[in-house]
Amino acid sequence: MRALLATIAVLAGLLVAPATANAAECGSGTFHAEAYANGGTWTARRDGSTVYTGSDMRAAVQAAVNSLTPGRTWKERVVVWSAGTISAGSRISLPSHTVLDACGTITVTGSGSGDQAPVYSRGTTDIEVQHLSLAGSPLYGVFLRNVSNVVLGQLDLRLSGGLGVRIDNHGDTSQRSRDIRIDDVYVSGTSTHGVETYGVDNLTIGTVTARDTGHSGLLLNDTTNATVSKVDGWNTGAGTGYAAFRMANRNGRVGGGYPTNIRVGEVIARGGGRGIFCVSESGGAVIDRVDIADTGNNAILVENCHNVTIAAQTGRVAGPGDIRLAARSEFANSSDITIQNLTVTDSAITENPCGVNTTFRNNTLVNSSLNVCG
Repeated sequence: MRALLATIAVLAGLLVAPATANAAECGSGTFHAEAYANGGTWTARRDGSTVYTGSDMRAAVQAAVNSLTPGRTWKERVVVWSAGTISAGSRISLPSHTVLDACGTITVTGSGSGDQAPVYSRGTTDIEVQHLSLAGSPLYGVFLRNVSNVVLGQLDLRLSGGLGVRIDNHGDTSQRSRDIRIDDVYVSGTSTHGVETYGVDNLTIGTVTARDTGHSGLLLNDTTNATVSKVDGWNTGAGTGYAAFRMANRNGRVGGGYPTNIRVGEVIARGGGRGIFCVSESGGAVIDRVDIADTGNNAILVENCHNVTIAAQTGRVAGPGDIRLAARSEFANSSDITIQNLTVTDSAITENPCGVNTTFRNNTLVNSSLNVCG
């Protein structure tokens, strides 16, 4: 039955896509519990024993999770073989040392409130979600709070509202979420952000591909020691001030300073609101490559940020959105900002007010203006 269900999921295109070449096939390998549907009946099993049978997908998956060894200090794995539906007002809650591999699309129906999510974990460690495919309108697709040692593998979130992935420390702000790895996320159709962190230390992200998100594709708040390979945003935050990639709320601030600790390989943005936005005392960031065009707001806005380098290697910006260095009076003026190695077409580079120790160099202007200090 399991093999048949897995084959059907593959043929129906229900496995997570796009997957990296090295990603294991969903459901492959050893597992400790499972959940699957046959017709309208869900079954959860552990070691050959049935722990749930009924019509409720959420109850079946939760029963499989709950059947794992209590009090364990090692990871145990649950495979969900089939597609199904769960309510937006409910959650699948993962305790510490749990691996979830969901091979069929979970469609979220109805409405809810609070922090409900198809995948939820709080105050836990050693959580892994190997594959996850979501549709519908969840409050959050994945909600993790005060967690550590987390791996999110291949996530395909084709939503019609809500927020894709939220990882924060807002249950106990004195304890940061730590050691988070996100391999590959495709997220579309959210009413707010695609992927958001707040209060996270030691974050590694492969690729965030965001399409038609209501707000930012990737938003890092108060996050330190982060490495992001690629943000690819199309029509993110259209009609808003949000950006394909945004840093806010003292993101990258370590103690009272801004040592370089946020490293981004590439940001691509087409249309939408902004391409890159750094704001509210954030910084300590280097973005290597930039490719931005046709944004409705600024292509790049750096406002009250410190020690930020844009296009450390290379980049291009095409209007109508401009590149702007700015500051608001309630925060310290922007400082140690470098904008370089850009080909800027049908746009402008503007510095207002004058920042502290700003550098503009090796930029090629094509039908574009340069209005900077010094």
